[in-house]
Amino acid sequence: MAGRPREFDREAALEAAMFLFWRKGFEAASMHDLCEAMGVRSPSLYAAFESKEALYLAAIEHYVLTQGPPVWDKLTEGKTARAGVENLLIGATETLPKSRTAPAGCMAVLGAVSDEWPATIARAIKKVRLDMLANLRARIEGAVANGELPAATDIDALSRFYLSVFQGMAIQAKDGATPEELRGAAKAAMAAWPGDRSPASVSAASRP
Repeated sequence: MAGRPREFDREAALEAAMFLFWRKGFEAASMHDLCEAMGVRSPSLYAAFESKEALYLAAIEHYVLTQGPPVWDKLTEGKTARAGVENLLIGATETLPKSRTAPAGCMAVLGAVSDEWPATIARAIKKVRLDMLANLRARIEGAVANGELPAATDIDALSRFYLSVFQGMAIQAKDGATPEELRGAAKAAMAAWPGDRSPASVSAASRP
């Protein structure tokens, strides 16, 4: 005998849960909040996702698949690694501030930054952040390999610096920074690119 049909669209419900977790975090998003946002009753939610923890894990995975590419794919755009990193940061200024459709900040940057989060969630979000670092490192390694950057470049330090800029921009966006303010931060960060002596970078670096 065929099973009963789902009472809701799983993908739509998961997206609603993602936005709620993104806005409120894990602990503050109650099961009542989640059921209301997803348009389901508690039994249906548990039948589909088993637990609040499992729902968050599904939500962060959905976030990575749907919200990550529009920003992080920009890292591969441009003829140089410098252009790719700048594209990433400038792209972030357009997506990190609060919009009509999405909360401010980055769910992966803002999530599990304290010890109160379940260990499974903390591990999953840590992996997402390490993947961000790996993407930056890969682009910068390529720049060293092709001669864009000197062989003596500290790849790890440079990768961590630009990830720190991205993460800081996400926190500032959460605190209400505007796209224009974030663009200023992005431009200042690009002035620190090794060997960058363009007029704009020299001017930015020389300001008090």
